[in-house]
Amino acid sequence: MKHAFLTTAAAALMAIGTHTSAETLKMSHVRPQDTTIDTELRAFAAAVSDATGGDLSVKLFPASALGDYTTVQERISVGAIDMATQPAATAADRRMQISSFPYLAGNWEQARAIYGPGGAVREVMAELYAEQEITMLAAYPVYFGGISLNVENPAAGSVDPNGIKVRVPGIKSFQLTGEALGYIPAPIPFSEAFTAVQTGVVDGVIGSGAEGYYASFRDVTKTYIPANTHFEVWYMIISNESLASLSDEDQSALVEQAQAFEATRWDVAEADQQRSEQRLVDELGATVISLSDAELAAMAAKVRSDVWPAVLEDVGADWGRAILDKVAAAAE
Repeated sequence: MKHAFLTTAAAALMAIGTHTSAETLKMSHVRPQDTTIDTELRAFAAAVSDATGGDLSVKLFPASALGDYTTVQERISVGAIDMATQPAATAADRRMQISSFPYLAGNWEQARAIYGPGGAVREVMAELYAEQEITMLAAYPVYFGGISLNVENPAAGSVDPNGIKVRVPGIKSFQLTGEALGYIPAPIPFSEAFTAVQTGVVDGVIGSGAEGYYASFRDVTKTYIPANTHFEVWYMIISNESLASLSDEDQSALVEQAQAFEATRWDVAEADQQRSEQRLVDELGATVISLSDAELAAMAAKVRSDVWPAVLEDVGADWGRAILDKVAAAAE
């Protein structure tokens, strides 16, 4: 009897110990459930659980359920939320605009050199997050940005003024880019953007790409112009406090799986963008306007001439120019 009691007690203590050693990290992201990022993050969470023998779980909160991405970044900074995969919030530090600098990359190969492992923007973004008590675990390449319109634009490849009013994010680089490309930019919060297009307050949107427009503006997208306005990259980030609370083994497993998650994404992101553009045509009947290399080059030249100096002033001219010089050197 005594032996049986001790054995049962020991088993109970072991069970308690096993239970308390398990950690759950809450991760926010900005897209609805079952979208591409949600599916890929579920696979990441499963890989983390497998790699740690169930010691570490990642619980997803899609569709900004834990708050707007700006709020989430602030809460990660103070340890109130564990993790997120989302755009960089420039409200926390204006220098983070460097991540969405317009026409910085011209193609996927350049994007990987700039934003991938060892890339100039990737490295500086990790430093900026570190200043906010946040560790960047991975970059998540999303797409090249474009222009979604609820009207036709017969001169889609031109940078001349066209009288078309578009919603832009409240970020200086996007506002100036819209203007440089011939549009009338109207800064409107994302939560009000769909209604603004639907009611005719604006004729379209700049600031996202085909996947984002399909997810959030599918009923008001009649024309899509893949103008490569910017390269959209999100970041998988974790609170330093949350990371430090994990065992060394779990930290290593988390970092390793985040690297694998990013590597996989770089391999599929370009094809994913093409699929999203095709969905606009096949499912929504939208017109996707192909721009020539010459038209894209003219857009890039206009934005670099008109917009870059102003944005550099906003982020700190010397600081920003040093990063752009690294980007240019890497592209050579």
